[in-house]
Amino acid sequence: MAMNVEALPASYADHPAQMRTIVAASVIGTVVEWYDFLIYGTAAAIVFNKLFFPSFDPFVGTLAAFGTYAVGFVARPLGGVIFGHFGDKLGRKTMLALTMVIMGIGTFLIGCLPTYQQVGVWAPVALITLRLLQGIGIGGEWGGAVLMVIEHAKHGQRGFYGSLVQVGFPLGVASSTGVFLALSQMPEADFLAWGWRVPFLLSIFLVAVGLFIRLRLTETPAFSRIQREESFSRAPALDVISKTPKSFFVAIGMKVSEVAWVYVLTVFIIVYATTKLGLPRGLILNGIILAALVEVVTIPLFGALSDRIGRKALYVAGAILSAAAAFPVFWLLETKDPTIVIATIVVAMSITHGMMFGPQAAYMPELFGTRVRYSGASLGCQIAAAISVQLHDLILPFMPAIYLWEYKFGFWAMHGHLPQRLNFRTLALRDYFQWELFFTVGRPLLVGSLIIGLPSATIIYFICRGLVTTHRASREEGK
Repeated sequence: MAMNVEALPASYADHPAQMRTIVAASVIGTVVEWYDFLIYGTAAAIVFNKLFFPSFDPFVGTLAAFGTYAVGFVARPLGGVIFGHFGDKLGRKTMLALTMVIMGIGTFLIGCLPTYQQVGVWAPVALITLRLLQGIGIGGEWGGAVLMVIEHAKHGQRGFYGSLVQVGFPLGVASSTGVFLALSQMPEADFLAWGWRVPFLLSIFLVAVGLFIRLRLTETPAFSRIQREESFSRAPALDVISKTPKSFFVAIGMKVSEVAWVYVLTVFIIVYATTKLGLPRGLILNGIILAALVEVVTIPLFGALSDRIGRKALYVAGAILSAAAAFPVFWLLETKDPTIVIATIVVAMSITHGMMFGPQAAYMPELFGTRVRYSGASLGCQIAAAISVQLHDLILPFMPAIYLWEYKFGFWAMHGHLPQRLNFRTLALRDYFQWELFFTVGRPLLVGSLIIGLPSATIIYFICRGLVTTHRASREEGK
């Protein structure tokens, strides 16, 4: 795949102090935004099924809680379109500040929500609304953060500097999981009454710090050149799809292979290990925290390595290793040995995931030209994230029998007890396609996402549109 590296100027980072400031601002802001987004996943696995969906069977309640988690991923492409469009027209800096405000407000308000017991069905409706807001915000965050860094970096160092922005994810994982781990030491009654709210309420202070730092950044020289030449794309998202379709689908494929794997390692594994294997919740959370901290080291190493051997070769190697590790990870978890469990999580996340995640920040934006780079990177990343997670959380329980037979067969094989005969009753569709579950959980979530998401996206769109109008007016006055 040919990359548009020529669209990135040769050197903008001649002053190390300036580059350190740019990297620090992008990383700190990314840590805060990932913290905001990921505490929801941990809460969905631990507490939301009890407080917002208590009238369901425990399994169904957990499914519903993860359904609201998936809603955030559905909203991410919407955020990618909106912020990518205006990021390619108005600038990277402005959109980065706006995404942080949106994420901060959504996260803080989740910590203020009443529960199902207090207001009934309005509690999960409000939860879905705020999760959509989070999703739209994070949808525009990643593209802007990596562009702020790699459009300032020297040509031979973009893999390394871009990977430093990626470090925001494991630090967000470590901080969000660590807060819940500390609070899990509380008596369960206190944790369910008020303790779970603390991580969400704390985010408002983190957002204030991150916003202060980001507002001090200057616009990237690459975008400043586009401004001077006034060579903006009229419809960046459409140009990405119509003029660079190969790059667009390569970006989606890259992200699908990475995000599906890390979702298993950081979210699904908590539910599986605690409910199916009976392992202590603290053991799994400690494993995830340690894995995230180790990945803080391995991500920049793989990013720097991509500057030497190439992004594609390293990324493909990471994807192959991740696929090869899928079954062994669960076999090792089933040993229930604490040392083996923690080592498994650490190795799987820091090596197999880090090998893809490290070079991704430079690899994906390099597929697109400057005029559409924010939209291209954001759309590719966020559509892939939505595909990966949404299929897991909302569609999997209702898939046709043949697909779930493969899952069931794999489960039998892993546990060493295949049935004597495989007949239609063994593979019955009715065992899996639960109409009652679909109408009580799946359909309301899907319909609610549309009803709530469209007005939210419209409001954000017009806010961005107003910023563009104001910016253009100020430029005209300057002339």
